[in-house]
Amino acid sequence: MLLKPGIIILILILYLDVNPVLGQGCTALGQSPSTAFPVCGTTVFEQDNVPICDGGDLFVPGCSGDNADYSNRNPFWYRFTCYASGTLGFVITPKDSGDDYDWQLYDITGLDPNQVFTNRTIIVSGNWAGNPGNTGASASGANHIQCASTYTGTEPRFAKMPDLIVGHEYLLLVSHFTETQSGYDLSFAGGSAVITDPKEPHLDRATASCDGKKVVLKLNKKMKCSSITATGSEFSIIPSVTTVISAEAKNCNSSFDFDEITITLANNLPTGNYQLVINDGTDVNTLLDNCERAIPAAEQTAFSFFIPTPIPIDSVARVGCAPDEIKLYFSKKINCSTIAANGTNFLVTGPTPVTVISASGDCTDGLSDIITVKFNSPIYTKGTYTVTPKLSVNGGAVIDECGQVIQPQPVNFITSDTVSAAFTYNNDLGCRFDLLTFSHNGAHDVNNWNWIFNSNQTFTTRSPTITLPASSINTVQLTVTNGICTDVANEAIVLDNEVKAGFDMPDVICPEDKLVLVNTSAGLINTWRWSYSIGTSPLQTPEPILFPTNNTESLYTIKLVATNSTIGCSDSVSKQLKVLDNCFIAV
Repeated sequence: MLLKPGIIILILILYLDVNPVLGQGCTALGQSPSTAFPVCGTTVFEQDNVPICDGGDLFVPGCSGDNADYSNRNPFWYRFTCYASGTLGFVITPKDSGDDYDWQLYDITGLDPNQVFTNRTIIVSGNWAGNPGNTGASASGANHIQCASTYTGTEPRFAKMPDLIVGHEYLLLVSHFTETQSGYDLSFAGGSAVITDPKEPHLDRATASCDGKKVVLKLNKKMKCSSITATGSEFSIIPSVTTVISAEAKNCNSSFDFDEITITLANNLPTGNYQLVINDGTDVNTLLDNCERAIPAAEQTAFSFFIPTPIPIDSVARVGCAPDEIKLYFSKKINCSTIAANGTNFLVTGPTPVTVISASGDCTDGLSDIITVKFNSPIYTKGTYTVTPKLSVNGGAVIDECGQVIQPQPVNFITSDTVSAAFTYNNDLGCRFDLLTFSHNGAHDVNNWNWIFNSNQTFTTRSPTITLPASSINTVQLTVTNGICTDVANEAIVLDNEVKAGFDMPDVICPEDKLVLVNTSAGLINTWRWSYSIGTSPLQTPEPILFPTNNTESLYTIKLVATNSTIGCSDSVSKQLKVLDNCFIAV
């Protein structure tokens, strides 16, 4: 890409006025990220012609805003996957050595390819030098993204080979800055990464259409659209009761590869077992993958055809807890237009009333092999329920892809009761520790219990026993299930039955002052016994005490015994009191 000083920009604007083709959007396959060419590391990709168009502006790290316009001008995009980590080496060789080509590599793993225009974090490497000639990535390339430069400059046209990550998907943009339609060759070599899909191509499975006039063939991987003939000359049927007259690959109007083919036969198949065979077609190959590897000639896949007969519901998917819908499976695809949206094609009966409010298919091309039937409310009750197809309120029936009415044969499904994790416990009180026994009733077929105490102690029995401090705050969580329904209960358990004697008082008092005691005992206490040398008291908080005046400093022991007589627990505490001989101050 060339630098564009102001005067060149003015000339370019005038040039655009008389050359409106430069403003055209890029519409050809391969000229947008979403229609990128799939490429392989073992082949040289030849691009003989580059349509002139403008695909929009691009961000180039370290370069955007340097007086150059960066865009995917006259572009082609290429996509590939990394199958073994390593470095990526490649060369873009212009057909005209005087042409200027630029490139940029993106990691689009798990992303919409069009994020190349908005997501600046997915750019891996690039080169936008304006001088002509070969460009790409090599071991001796520049360790940065080269910005736009002059046509006669000597800036590096090769970047250092970028590192690829196994399992990641990449997009390579090749932009033709020179306004001509001469093309280029793109070849991958020199790096250690593997971008060649190791999977060999094969037939996967074949399925006959309802009328036996078509066979849909699935392949095990994407194959090149250019490798199939419109006449289906690659295919034949054994036994040869008919011939192939055409083959249409899916999505080849909007992409370069496919994995599904619809094969049309000259005549309808009779009921029987068949082999679909692939051989070289009139283009002298079977089908080729993006690495030019062919499906082996004479490979076969078996299929059967039976004249259509009406089918019932094949099965009901296993329901979860308190289901408010069921999924019905069928052995053939269902015509979505025959499913009554209000659900009146289906009747559900069982231990409790069920009202169907809607029905819908998971439809692709107007067909679905699943119908989801919704209820007006969940089913909470255990039991066997039955779903039966029927005519809708307007007389219509659900019809399969072959035009056959789904048979009104009832099919059962089983529901489970909802469960509750509510629990009870008994506490065997102790003086320092309590013994707690927890219990769950096991109702509604609960067969699994998971207890967690204080976030670290677990039990899986129905009625665990645990020892906890008699003065503590504890958390209990119980999770129960019957295999279908689950519930969780949490509870905080406060234990405060530990007897702890305690009181507050001053250490020193004057002889004329009364001692005031403040009881700070904690726990479940029903008896108090105070002793203080000159007397005792059974009160929780005794009246203020006046000690004898004897004109000498005296020491007294104050003791409290707190008791819970019910559980036989006691605790005591003693403190020393000093009574002064006097508190007069001489003046």
